[in-house]
Amino acid sequence: MQRLQDRVIIITGGARGIGKATALKCGTEGAKLAIWDIDEAAGRELVETLSNAGFPARFYAVNTVNPEACLKAAAAVITDFGRIDVLINNAGITRDSSFKKMTHQQWQQVIDVNLTGVFNCTKAVYPYMAEANYGRIMNASSVVGLYGNFGQSNYAATKAGLIGMTKTWAREFGKYGITVNAVAPGFIATEMTEAMPEAVLAGMQDKTPLRRLGQPEDIANAYAFLASEEASFITGTCLSVDGGLIL
Repeated sequence: MQRLQDRVIIITGGARGIGKATALKCGTEGAKLAIWDIDEAAGRELVETLSNAGFPARFYAVNTVNPEACLKAAAAVITDFGRIDVLINNAGITRDSSFKKMTHQQWQQVIDVNLTGVFNCTKAVYPYMAEANYGRIMNASSVVGLYGNFGQSNYAATKAGLIGMTKTWAREFGKYGITVNAVAPGFIATEMTEAMPEAVLAGMQDKTPLRRLGQPEDIANAYAFLASEEASFITGTCLSVDGGLIL
């Protein structure tokens, strides 16, 4: 039997990048997939790809900043699949700028999506997991949440905040059979990094002991493991998947 056989998994920001790789990985492990994203075209295209591969999947247009939208989408997943086993809070944005130049709008946009959005999604899904006495929740942190990064006051604050939320929720949710963990990616080759100058990418690789950028599949593998029964006694941790960057 596959590790995630018939598990119903919500992936926020699931239409592209790490979210898309995670959907494909979890599909191969037997999961049923609920893709939440604001990009309807990409989301529906992914669901078509997943369905053609034989992976049960549905797309839900969800802006995670809106708590009502999250509640509505969670209820729709229950209607469509009957339960929710796993929530992967993957959605996130960047609005980089030095502190001196960062606007209040740049600060608030990142806080709203990366931190409040995770609260909204978890708030919507948690009651179903608690009632079932089972759940797996994963939050997308980052190595910059562990050590900071120039020009990312907003982003680093949210990713550090997610680690604190993860540990708090692990304490609160454990009695309901729900584990809560964070994953902290290092430099990952996504559409965002591909747009960067080659010199910057080379610098990222040089800082990484394994001398390469991570692939979305590296993070997807971590999520799939934490969603599985193999990780049933792991909660409240932050797993760094960074090629040794934080050493």
